[in-house]
Amino acid sequence: MILIKNGLVKTMAGANIENGQVLIEDGKIKEVGKEVSAPESAEIIDAKGCIVSPGFIDAHCHIGMWEEGIGFEGEDGNEAVDPVTPQLRAIDAINPMCVAFEEAREGGVTTAVTGPGSANVVGGQFIAIKTFGKRVDNMVVKDPVAMKIAFGENPKRVYDEQQKSPMTRMATAAILRETLFNAKKYLEQLEEAKKDPEKKPDFDMKMEAMIPVMKKEIPLKAHAHRADDIFTAIRIAKEFDLDVTLDHCTEGHLIVDELAKEGKCAIIGPSLGGKSKYELKNLTFETPKVLNEAGIKIAIMTDSSVIPLQYLSLCAGLAVKSGLDEEEAWKAITINPAQITGIDDRVGSIEVGKDADIVILKGNPLRDIDYRTVMTIIDGKIVYQNS
Repeated sequence: MILIKNGLVKTMAGANIENGQVLIEDGKIKEVGKEVSAPESAEIIDAKGCIVSPGFIDAHCHIGMWEEGIGFEGEDGNEAVDPVTPQLRAIDAINPMCVAFEEAREGGVTTAVTGPGSANVVGGQFIAIKTFGKRVDNMVVKDPVAMKIAFGENPKRVYDEQQKSPMTRMATAAILRETLFNAKKYLEQLEEAKKDPEKKPDFDMKMEAMIPVMKKEIPLKAHAHRADDIFTAIRIAKEFDLDVTLDHCTEGHLIVDELAKEGKCAIIGPSLGGKSKYELKNLTFETPKVLNEAGIKIAIMTDSSVIPLQYLSLCAGLAVKSGLDEEEAWKAITINPAQITGIDDRVGSIEVGKDADIVILKGNPLRDIDYRTVMTIIDGKIVYQNS
């Protein structure tokens, strides 16, 4: 049992608690408050002068899929020979021994939503994992958490080089629609087969992978930078009555009036870096502020390894510098990504019953360039300590 005391507890489930206490037992948060009932045998962590926050969550990255410091041997995020690969599962490509996980913990990131890249129109299944462990099977928070789809320049470029479809935005949309039509038909046939087994379709691994999407158990995770691509993602999701998150959403601030009508969540970034392609010409850290003020739920992401995962809080801080309310920025790297990705029953806030994923910080990472992570706790275990 661990008792954290004397810190500023940012529960992200209500008001901050000055000189608050958090009691941890068996990997879960047992009690939170001004004072809690802890046995004398509890290990005491004195967080005086520190912020006690939920572990940070990145709602869109590729940690473990592109290993740090390795070339082809560690690049496992894009199977760029077929534009439709929903059957691919991130869990089968993640190397938890990659140094990026250690660095993430040092930056206070305790949960990462990671998965395939954007070479394919349908790239495969994303997964939510903790950033500590030797075996990825034991790090899972939720699998699958979303189905990756991609619009715009990336699939166009990849398949133009191969002189095959899709080489245009029209083809990207058409291929996605065809996949969704086939998945809908496949699911209907499976339902019919419950009454008449002779109507059961032949097993199709791609279509099996799409079933959670069609049942709205998980959303489409739409890579879309440009305004027109964002609208295409929304259009197709509406056609099939599917859930979708708008990932990157780089030009979201240009169309905020329209996005506010749609009620979709935006996972914004990576905003720290150069405008490396035409789709990023309107890249700005003001996007989170503009979307948030319009009532759109936002999360801030790194797209790691584009931005190393440990700099997630720095990205939130730069969004604050560009006008985002500071408390909203805290939400954008804790409770909001948890809610957007459907894992808020376990992580994202310091509440009784949730996983004991906590970061203790000396200084405010959204304001202070010289802040430091004092301690990172995942599932009630101290996994990083800066003494």
